[in-house]
Amino acid sequence: MADAIPLVVHATHEAGVKVGGIGAVLDGLLGAESYVRQVQRTVLTGPMLANDPVHLERLNSPRSGLTIRYSSLHGIFGGVSEDQRAALQAVEQTFQVAVLYGTRRFGQAEHEVLLVDATSPHQGQVNSFKYFLWEHYGLDSARYSWNPEFNLYIAIAPPLLAALRAIGAGAGLAADQRFIIAHEWLGLPLVFAAQMTEPGQWRTIFYAHETATARRIVEEHSGHDTRFYNALFKAKEWGLSLEATFGNQDDLFKHPLIKQAARCDSIFAVGDLVVEELRFLGGGLAHAHIDLVYNGVPAPETTVLAHLESKRRLQVYCERLLGYVPDYVFTHVTRMVLSKALWRDLRVMEHLDGLLAGEGKRAVLFVLSSSVPAGRRPEWVEAWEAQYGWPVGHRGDNGDLIDQEVPFFFDGVEPFNQRNGPSRVVLVNQFGWSRERCGRRMPEEMEFLDIRRGSDLEFGQSIYEPFGIAQLEPLAAGALCCVSSVCGCVGFAERAAGGLAQLPNLVIADYVSLPQGYWLGSPYDALSIDRSVRDWIEANNSAAAARTIFERLPRTRRAQEALLERGQEVAQRMSWEVVSQDYLLPGLRKLQG
Repeated sequence: MADAIPLVVHATHEAGVKVGGIGAVLDGLLGAESYVRQVQRTVLTGPMLANDPVHLERLNSPRSGLTIRYSSLHGIFGGVSEDQRAALQAVEQTFQVAVLYGTRRFGQAEHEVLLVDATSPHQGQVNSFKYFLWEHYGLDSARYSWNPEFNLYIAIAPPLLAALRAIGAGAGLAADQRFIIAHEWLGLPLVFAAQMTEPGQWRTIFYAHETATARRIVEEHSGHDTRFYNALFKAKEWGLSLEATFGNQDDLFKHPLIKQAARCDSIFAVGDLVVEELRFLGGGLAHAHIDLVYNGVPAPETTVLAHLESKRRLQVYCERLLGYVPDYVFTHVTRMVLSKALWRDLRVMEHLDGLLAGEGKRAVLFVLSSSVPAGRRPEWVEAWEAQYGWPVGHRGDNGDLIDQEVPFFFDGVEPFNQRNGPSRVVLVNQFGWSRERCGRRMPEEMEFLDIRRGSDLEFGQSIYEPFGIAQLEPLAAGALCCVSSVCGCVGFAERAAGGLAQLPNLVIADYVSLPQGYWLGSPYDALSIDRSVRDWIEANNSAAAARTIFERLPRTRRAQEALLERGQEVAQRMSWEVVSQDYLLPGLRKLQG
């Protein structure tokens, strides 16, 4: 194949086990037909955590799709040649690590996986690499040696590169035929190891799934996105960097690592604002080559009848919980973390309540979010359901509500529900969406697909969201999707639809734009935006989002069909196949020749 790419190495913490957003990206990209057709060999590299029983359990589970060919930790050696076995054992002895080599399924495809456990690595080798990082990159590893995550990814990088050589990855290939893609800062040490050991022999890419420095600043200050992005936009006018605006950020070890991404041959960014954030870091990143490589959106085919059946199940559940059948079902499926800004859902709902009441309509908002990703034991949930009506009622003294669930429910959900408006909010803080996991009042036929396919509106008004796949998952089922203006998916949706005016399914809640007359003369004026200012802007701008939602909610079967048809069309244009064919692969080919 004339345009084939011989080798792509993905350096990521989710090489062996899917645990989060990057895992979803890998599933989408590495399973895309165009990727499989045009990339001849793919190797995923990352850590193996031998001292973490949960990690090992997930790694060994059939659901991981992993087939082990070689692993001294597992006592498996027969899946490789004698030469490869000897070479891998030499890597283990040199670096005092354990290596796993195998394959893993991604959709219909299967790709190679290399994992390294560095529980007790050879400190001489580690120190030698750290000295190289200090000498050539100015990275002070000693400053961050207290951080086990930093130490892990520094320790595994040189043995991973040596293991790649042991399995023959890249042998005989020119530099523009083999690529290392560093997914976030965790993959950068492998890039640095390649630049140390095999200088000029690889094309390297930093794949920015976020900007860690920007995330921290947004999350840690009460002005959140309203403050940060106004400061960024104003600083751009003044020609100021992030550190000139916000001060030195080197206490966050990710920050100096990310700034070294300018040493890569190219950078991929998942959203338009991520590009702006990287430029804002200054230094080499201010003028580095950055390509947009958006995330993809699931685009399963469905029908209005299927949507209505899923919605019926959700309506039945609402009736059993709250005693009424809602005209509209709203949802928010997300992680229970600060960046998801769940309080903004309630702000919009406060305005929607009055609009719905004027039309004699009722709604329910199911928030499926938990601080315990693995979920609670089902027998506990059934007991809470019987004792005090979980998930309508909750307690904070028995393992029901924990961490951020506590203030969200007691300070947000419960006061909202006590207002006796036409809507109610239900916090389902349990992993899974089935009777088995969520209690006996959930319809027996309910499945997770129903909360995506049956929703009339999905919320996702994050304060920091580099892309936001989950916010758009119900798009293909004809739902409205209410996202904040800082979500990276907005840019992709605008391109796919030919303009936001051509996509009535997408409602943009803008909490960054300041009211007319609120003047910022400098980026330092923006730094004075605090919670009181943000609250004021959220109160005003959430009303505009609510009005738009209310106007676009379907009142007829034909209106629902129109939303479904348009949602399907745009979701198809935002699929992982499109991302692979039109964004990722062209980004790689720019580095060839």
